[in-house]
Amino acid sequence: MTEQTRVIKIDGMTCSNCAKSVHSVVSQLDGVQTIAVSLEQQQATATFDDSKVSAEKIAATIEDAGFDAQVASA
Repeated sequence: MTEQTRVIKIDGMTCSNCAKSVHSVVSQLDGVQTIAVSLEQQQATATFDDSKVSAEKIAATIEDAGFDAQVASA
């Protein structure tokens, strides 16, 4: 197991319910240990086990929930 923390930029969040939706879908992914979503900063910070899930998979899950997401440069 290798733990990583990555920032994912999110466009399209307009309210606290949007942030809650992102938190909900990401926290259900296997391997995600913590997820902090900031509506003000339009981003999420995820800590995860990279043997189970990738930052790109987390971003894709956010996109599937209806938002634009991309992994920020490390």
